[in-house]
Amino acid sequence: MGVQTTVVFTDLHGSTAAFESLGNVRATETITQITSWIGQQCTAHGGKVVKTLGDGVLAMFGDGQSAVAAVVEIQRSHFKRLLRTPAGLHMPIRIGVASGEVEIVAGDCYGDAVNVASRLCDMSGPHQIWANAAALGTVHEAKGVTFRILGPINIRGRAEPCTVYQIEWREEETTDFLTMQGDLDPALATGDADALGREIELTWMGYSKRFHSFDLPVHIGRVRNVEFVVNDPRVSRTHARIEWRNGSITLVDVSSYGSWVRFEGAAGSDVLLRREKCVLHGSGELALGASFADSTVPTVAFVVK
Repeated sequence: MGVQTTVVFTDLHGSTAAFESLGNVRATETITQITSWIGQQCTAHGGKVVKTLGDGVLAMFGDGQSAVAAVVEIQRSHFKRLLRTPAGLHMPIRIGVASGEVEIVAGDCYGDAVNVASRLCDMSGPHQIWANAAALGTVHEAKGVTFRILGPINIRGRAEPCTVYQIEWREEETTDFLTMQGDLDPALATGDADALGREIELTWMGYSKRFHSFDLPVHIGRVRNVEFVVNDPRVSRTHARIEWRNGSITLVDVSSYGSWVRFEGAAGSDVLLRREKCVLHGSGELALGASFADSTVPTVAFVVK
């Protein structure tokens, strides 16, 4: 009989490179220490470690609130640890969280929630936590924690897209991190180590412009002094802002009539923003000032690379 649970998958990003830089013995010891510590954190928050997977951990929680509290604490504590670690030894954590029914067989667990958590872990970036909507259904945002919608994402092996959120955990932590002393990678100290190769390309009416993460924030609107002009009366003077926030390229609606986001392959699951934020990923379209149901709406294509 199935059990309703919240599944957490963690993965150490860059562990393969650690074997090259540290050697097999030291790398194995370091990775084992970190995964053991992750398991201890899960247990301390009421979870159960199902198994370790080399550089990863699979754990189960009875409720989403406990799971979210655990993964936020794991990211915050590990991030502080990295600030005291030589740059060549950095192994940031990425985490996937999903709720659903699982089957317990011989101490292991199987089911859709396991598959979704594993895929979200694989798809997330360093220092990030991605969770499906079911995992956050009854969870409240604690101090310094916010849930940013990523929209519907296709998960391999599932017929229907999965609505996914990014759990942002650094908003209240950045100031404390920046006051720490030592030989720190400046990009890591600002939480932007993964910004080095990220960019977004916007296209409207045959006009394209590319922005690197370090160019952000940029603005979309109908006036000439914004970075990307969409000259349409339904577009506000300054309609939306694209910014680098907590390791992701984020769209912030600041308009009078709203913005709609449609991710590629997820037609019919549009995300409506009214003075709200949405993390952009992959490729898709932005409808400005009216929904995609209006065939004449000004539509901006985006690609995040």
